[in-house]
Amino acid sequence: MNGVASLLKSLGPGRLAAMGAVALGLVGFFAYIILRFNEVAQVPLYTGLTMEDTAAITQELDGQNVQYTLKDNGAIILVPDADVLKLRMQLAEQGLPAGGGVGYEIFDKTDALGTTSFVQSVNALRALEGELARTIRTIRRVDQARVHLVLPEKQLFRKDAQKPTASIVLKTRGELDPGQIRAIQHLVASAVPGLEPSRISVVDETGRLLAQGSGEDDTAYMASTVDERASSVQRQVEERVRDIVESVVGAGRVRVRVAAELDLNRVTQTQDTFDPNGQVVRSTQTREDKSASQDNQPNDQVTAGNQVPNANANQNGQAAGAQSNQNAAATEETVNYEISKTTRTQVTEIGGIKRLSVAVLVDGRYATDAAGTQTYTPRPQPELDQISALVRTAMGFDQNRGDQLQVVNLQFADGPAVPTDAAATGLFDFTKDDLVRFAEMGVMLVLTLLVLLFAVRPLIRRIVAPDPSAEESAQAAAQAVIAGTPGSTTIIVGPNGQQIPVQIGADGKPLPVLIDGTTEQPQGGGVPTRLEEARAAGAAQMDQLRRVGDLVSENPNEAAILIRTWLSEAA
Repeated sequence: MNGVASLLKSLGPGRLAAMGAVALGLVGFFAYIILRFNEVAQVPLYTGLTMEDTAAITQELDGQNVQYTLKDNGAIILVPDADVLKLRMQLAEQGLPAGGGVGYEIFDKTDALGTTSFVQSVNALRALEGELARTIRTIRRVDQARVHLVLPEKQLFRKDAQKPTASIVLKTRGELDPGQIRAIQHLVASAVPGLEPSRISVVDETGRLLAQGSGEDDTAYMASTVDERASSVQRQVEERVRDIVESVVGAGRVRVRVAAELDLNRVTQTQDTFDPNGQVVRSTQTREDKSASQDNQPNDQVTAGNQVPNANANQNGQAAGAQSNQNAAATEETVNYEISKTTRTQVTEIGGIKRLSVAVLVDGRYATDAAGTQTYTPRPQPELDQISALVRTAMGFDQNRGDQLQVVNLQFADGPAVPTDAAATGLFDFTKDDLVRFAEMGVMLVLTLLVLLFAVRPLIRRIVAPDPSAEESAQAAAQAVIAGTPGSTTIIVGPNGQQIPVQIGADGKPLPVLIDGTTEQPQGGGVPTRLEEARAAGAAQMDQLRRVGDLVSENPNEAAILIRTWLSEAA
């Protein structure tokens, strides 16, 4: 303990403070690094949650003692990566997240015996709205959705029933295209009986009207989508042409542009066609009439015999006048035929292709020599004619419709990339997570080097630097030992190792030692011989070495500081 205390005392308060600061800094820095690299990786459990769902999910996580982190004002919950799938299944069993709305699970929490039919109807409407909102939120770019349905009550003895309507409010990430908006309308209309897509209005979170639910007819509905229909036709034709041409000239070596002109007229045509050669007897009716008649004509001539009474009887049965007979026969036949009739009603809707104009630009051929230089060569005309024939077939070219096609061969401004040998997948094929991890380790390494160079190194240099006050005291002690005090007695080691007391002269040096071991005192101011002077100098040096050794043994720290100072001065 005395050695430790003396060591701490010798270091001084400045060095002790520097050593403590270095120790605390290193402990804190390396503790941060250890905690940073040993922390559990967390991934999102759910995103875009409402406050109600967040509260319910965090309550379940607290009950299971699962560590979690909330971000984005509770909209994102982070959990350990190893537990995310298990937690999702457990929360799905509990019906979480509920999506901020009430679905059909509302009937699991109510008592059917204690509720009226009105409450049941309201709950059914709420459940339907909640389920539709959940389904709409599954569409890409839709964060939140709210659905309102208006379902009129069915009334008896009413001819014109009111049709149901709906309104939808969306909170989106970005902007929805017209196809997605119409898909939402048809989705809701298919889930509600009697609801038409044209009676569904859609509004975003900024109050902008995305779809007008005014109940417009199909004609107006189709007219509102002409631009989208044209874009769709152009995109389809471009893809077909590009796929077939790229298979010939190579990927990225062709440019295709299509201009589609659509017919905006809605035409309804009805045609009746009769075929006289396709007649069939339906019925036959035959009628035959026969008649016979006899006409006796009296003798109306005025004669004398006719004036005699009973003149006719006197003629012996002869006819009194002329007699005529008439026979008639008539036959009538009626045949009914069925003639084939064809009635055709043709409706041409809005959006039919009226004309197509296609422009195809193909690049030439490139040859690469041994030096890697590429040489351009145009494509021959027969090859361009074959490409034109393929494009006509792919686009559905119709000369009567007025379609146009141009295939041109020009050199592109950017030539094809020089092929290089692709590196085979191996040990150094890192994923994105690996790269992020390596980046973190690199940052930590740079921070560690900066701390060592600019914080630890200056403090350590200050610790190991000599103390000026201690150095001065050690030098003074050494000079005192070496020089000695005039008139004092010191001990020197003789040739045989014996200790001989010697007096210090007036000049601070030991007096010469005689052969018998006594000190020679100068007499009469004479000058000592060379042998005597050498003997006295050797004895003094031996005494000085002994004293220095004793001083080093008693004060090792000061001796080390002194030697270090000498070495640094010599360097």
